[in-house]
Amino acid sequence: MTVLIDTLKQAPSEGGQRAEELSARYEGMAAQEILRDAIRNEFFGDITLSSSFGADSAVLLHMISEIDPGLPVLFLDTDRHFFQTLQYRDELAKKLGLTNLVNLKADVEEAAAEDGKNTLWRTHPDQCCDLRKVRPLNREMEKWGAWISGRKRHQSATRAKLPIVEFDGKHFKVNPLATWTSDDIAAYFATHDLPPHPLVEQGFPSIGCFTCTKPVEQGADARSGRWAGMEKVECGIHNPIYGGDGI
Repeated sequence: MTVLIDTLKQAPSEGGQRAEELSARYEGMAAQEILRDAIRNEFFGDITLSSSFGADSAVLLHMISEIDPGLPVLFLDTDRHFFQTLQYRDELAKKLGLTNLVNLKADVEEAAAEDGKNTLWRTHPDQCCDLRKVRPLNREMEKWGAWISGRKRHQSATRAKLPIVEFDGKHFKVNPLATWTSDDIAAYFATHDLPPHPLVEQGFPSIGCFTCTKPVEQGADARSGRWAGMEKVECGIHNPIYGGDGI
């Protein structure tokens, strides 16, 4: 309880300094050690995990299952996920024994008012992400002081300098896989016999909504199939302007 109270009372400058210190300490540690320390010590009782149940998600979820299978796992259900993702979510949660899966959706009235024709993704993709991802997550994050994400530096140029711990003025974000490469991910999958997302073999190394995700060309950034042809590169939950710089 003391850690939770102290976290909530910290000013942004103090939070930023704490994030930098934790990042420096965690930089040489294994991902499992980072997670264990963040969950059991640094942010005890005040941390959650957001997961897209995408191409690489099983790695982080497996680690969580070995540390605390009851940790809240937040899934942003946009009603536009590939059906394979929803099946994978349920199968993976059962296989790993995750007992606290939290599905977050857009507010029904807001969705009806802003996207009654279900075309917002095409006309205003940023607003669609805000409606279906950013706002639902922000409402849930009012309960938490810290959260875990699966972002990695190798995924795109915009993530190349990703720190292991961030502070956005309100929340801490822990990125235990920041230093991992695609080879590290593949090796972990093989070692622990984890099932792959069924769309990976079809050329989807990063998987979001079916409306805005395409297969990726060989050698391209893993996230180049997300919002292909647009200037958009993030959904918004990882941008500081949305209170989340947080799948």
